[in-house]
Amino acid sequence: MPYEIINWLDISEQFQDTVLLGNGASIAIDNVFDYGSLRQHAIDNGLLIQEVQQLFDYFDTNDFELILRLVWQSNRVNLALNIVDDETRHAYEHVRNCLIQAVRSIHPEYNEVEDQFDNISGFLSPFRTVLSLNYDLSLYWVIMKSNREANGHTFKDCFIDGEFDEDWQRFREPFGRIEQRNTLIFYPHGSLVLARDVLENEVKLEARGHDLLRSIQREWESSNFIPLFVSEGTSRQKIKSIQNSHYLNTVYREVLPNSGESLTIYGWGLGEHDIHILNRLSRSNINRVAVSVFGNNQAYCNRVHQMIMDYLGNHVDVVFFNCLSPGAWNQNI
Repeated sequence: MPYEIINWLDISEQFQDTVLLGNGASIAIDNVFDYGSLRQHAIDNGLLIQEVQQLFDYFDTNDFELILRLVWQSNRVNLALNIVDDETRHAYEHVRNCLIQAVRSIHPEYNEVEDQFDNISGFLSPFRTVLSLNYDLSLYWVIMKSNREANGHTFKDCFIDGEFDEDWQRFREPFGRIEQRNTLIFYPHGSLVLARDVLENEVKLEARGHDLLRSIQREWESSNFIPLFVSEGTSRQKIKSIQNSHYLNTVYREVLPNSGESLTIYGWGLGEHDIHILNRLSRSNINRVAVSVFGNNQAYCNRVHQMIMDYLGNHVDVVFFNCLSPGAWNQNI
C-alpha cells in the first residue's frame, strides 16, 4: 500500500520541536549545491593536483577539513622548530587553495538567493531547534537577515563574541523585551562560518555586510584559521572528526539527544554515511517524525520508514510531506 504524501501546512503545528536539514535543503535553494562529493568536484574540475590526491588516498578519507588540518598543523610545527620543509608547506598551500577554489565554484552569492530567505525563516521560526548538516552559508545568511528585522523572534547559534557558550540551554530564555520567541541553531557537521586557529581554539568568523564568503576565504589564505566542517567520509570517519572538535562533540553529545518529541526532516537522504546522526537522535524522546519527499518517491518512503523504525523504534509515528508544498522550506504559503 503506497504511503500518503501530504502538504506541510496540514501537519506543521504538530512538528515544532526540531528540524534536521540535509543537502536537499541547500539544493532547493540553488542547484549548484548538487555536486555530490566536494573532492570529486575538485578532481572533475582539475583543481586537485596529484600530490594532494595522494594525501587523501594515504589517510583513506574524502574529508577536506581533515587533510587541511593535518598538513596545516605539520606546517606550523615545522615553522615553530625552524625546520625547512618546502614540501609540507606546498602541500598545505595546494590543499588550501584547492578547497577555496572548490567552495568558490559551488557557492552562490548572497544576492543570487536572498529572495528565498523570508520563506525559509518563516518555515524555521516555529521550531525550537534547527540542526543543519550543511556547511554552506545559506542558513547563516537566512538567520542574519531575519534577526535584523527584529520581529520578536530571534535565531541564536549560542556563540558570543565568536566563541561558543557551553551553557547553550540558557539561550532558550528570551532576552530583553523585544525577543518573544527564539530558535536555536546548531551545525552537527560544522560550517564554513566556523574555524580553528593554530591553538585549536574554535571561533565563528564574522564579516560586515554580505561579503562573508570572501571574508572567510581571506582568513583561510592568511593561514591563521582553517575551516571547521566535516565534508565527507564514512559514518565512522565522521564520528572521529566530530570527537576532535569541542563544538561538534558538544552538539553531538548534548544537543541531538535533546531534540524533543517531534522531528522534522527536510532534504536529508538518511544515507549510511550519516547514520551516526540517527543513532544519536535515538537517545531523544522522539515519538513522531515528518519527512520531506520530492515527487511521489515511494521507494524512498519505504526505505526511510524502515530506517526510522530500526533506529528510533516501532513506537514512532512517521508521516511524509511534499517538499514543494506551500510553507515547506523555501515555498510560499
